[in-house]
Amino acid sequence: MSKTIKAGIIGGAGYTGGEMLRILVNHPQVEIAFVNSSSNAGNLISEVHTDLFGDTDLRFTDQISQDIDVLFLCVGHGDAKKFLEANPINENVKIIDLSQDFRLAQNSQLATRNFIYGLPELNKEKIVSAQNIANPGCFATCIQLGLLPLASKGLLQSEVHINATTGSTGAGQSLSKTSHFSWRNNNLSIYKAFEHQHLNEIGESLTQLQGEVKEALNFVPQRGDFTRGILAAMYIESGLTEEEAYELYESYYANHPFTHVSRKNIDLKQVVNTNKCLIHLEKHGNKLFIISIIDNLLKGASGQAVQNMNLMFGLEETAGLKLKAIGF
Repeated sequence: MSKTIKAGIIGGAGYTGGEMLRILVNHPQVEIAFVNSSSNAGNLISEVHTDLFGDTDLRFTDQISQDIDVLFLCVGHGDAKKFLEANPINENVKIIDLSQDFRLAQNSQLATRNFIYGLPELNKEKIVSAQNIANPGCFATCIQLGLLPLASKGLLQSEVHINATTGSTGAGQSLSKTSHFSWRNNNLSIYKAFEHQHLNEIGESLTQLQGEVKEALNFVPQRGDFTRGILAAMYIESGLTEEEAYELYESYYANHPFTHVSRKNIDLKQVVNTNKCLIHLEKHGNKLFIISIIDNLLKGASGQAVQNMNLMFGLEETAGLKLKAIGF
């Protein structure tokens, strides 16, 4: 498909909006029609996202154009639904929402719009024909990718223990007492233990593959003192040998270009600044230990949103997303 896709962005000044811009400015088949930000209207994008100086002369606007093919909603939780209720968008425009407003089945309908849960490794066929996408959460993406192969074979038959640490960008740009440098630096803390909001969407996805998941998902989230990335360390009782587990995971992800199974231990810098997920497995006694890592702003947000756009418009799934990890 050689058509140029005209994209609009709502909420372009935040972290996910900035990542969306960095990808789409260099996407070979996308033209950015407008970037909406009421607080920055008239300002150069490069004055807010200073790393884009020299890459674009676009300015923020407080206007919305309907002459687009796709609209990205890079807004806070609760604000996407409010925006669409206040600003009806032509039904021929595809919408990709990065908030949590439409992720759960009970919330996936808005007037005539039905939102498909946009995890390609779970719903690729549905995404290809979808008109509207609810982009998954960052913790949810990382954890699900570590567990989907087991759910696909009905192997989540005991409690899953999950400890996952995210970078400071996971909290967004709005300041809070836990986002200041003086508090976050050289620090580590736990929050929302066993009750994080992403547990609901994780549960729906695992149930979609396995049927009812009767055992608990024990999720302990942590705030790390780094900027971006998520590392999830999980374990579950399993009768699989280590080799059988690797064969299952490698088979499940064989046709998914961004999720890779490594037989060597992995570290966060391998995925930061990319749309990749890396998974490593180990067997310890009767426990299968699973490590899953992503960049929370890319595979956990804007990169996955562009991956979904590529699928929806019949583009190469990796278009615009062949990004280099920070490495060192």
